[in-house]
Amino acid sequence: MKSFKFKQFEIQQSKEVFRVGTDGVLLGALANVDYSAKVLEVGTGTGLISLMLAQRNSFAEFLGIDINEEAVNLTRVNFKSSPFHLRLKNTHQDFKSFETNEKFDLIVSNPPYFEESDSEKDKLARQTVELNFQQLISKSSNLLSENGIFSVIIPFEIGAQFVKLADENQLFLIRKVNIKGIENSKVKRLILEFSLTGKDADESEFIIEKSPRQYSDQYLELTKEFHVFRK
Repeated sequence: MKSFKFKQFEIQQSKEVFRVGTDGVLLGALANVDYSAKVLEVGTGTGLISLMLAQRNSFAEFLGIDINEEAVNLTRVNFKSSPFHLRLKNTHQDFKSFETNEKFDLIVSNPPYFEESDSEKDKLARQTVELNFQQLISKSSNLLSENGIFSVIIPFEIGAQFVKLADENQLFLIRKVNIKGIENSKVKRLILEFSLTGKDADESEFIIEKSPRQYSDQYLELTKEFHVFRK
């Protein structure tokens, strides 16, 4: 399968692992990694999000975990070939049974969000088969450092449910990015960030395209250090 080239790194892809997509790019570009020294990515897939975050933060150390062994092997290849490889580690691990004495300043995830179905397409990456929201949230709450941030991208329709579950697990919303696919359309995705201490949440809007197949100025500016755009 064709690789995906970014300015500072390249992503090898596989038909058996969820490919590079807009959701991952947005989370990699927007998650608040500025003050993080230790970062955990839950469900690395190709390793895209950790690689983008490592480019944005030149001193943070990263650990990626995934239950899919093929994804782990693919991430390992992509980490090793990047200029940030000394700060990137990954492991074959079920997050539900993940144990560590470390606390993380940022836990980031593009989690599975379809309920279980008969479809085999991207089953582990796109369906809540191996890891549901309650498990993801409660485990993340226990692994965050005192001032840590838990950052996810999810469909708009399940945002209220996710926020409620987080609140029940003592994770409080501090940032919400409403993402629209195109101008004057409905909100399609949410980037939600939580911390262990509550405060008024910062809310903003992000538009991916200004017209069909024409990226918005906002998207071009956000990803200019990553994407190789054709002129």
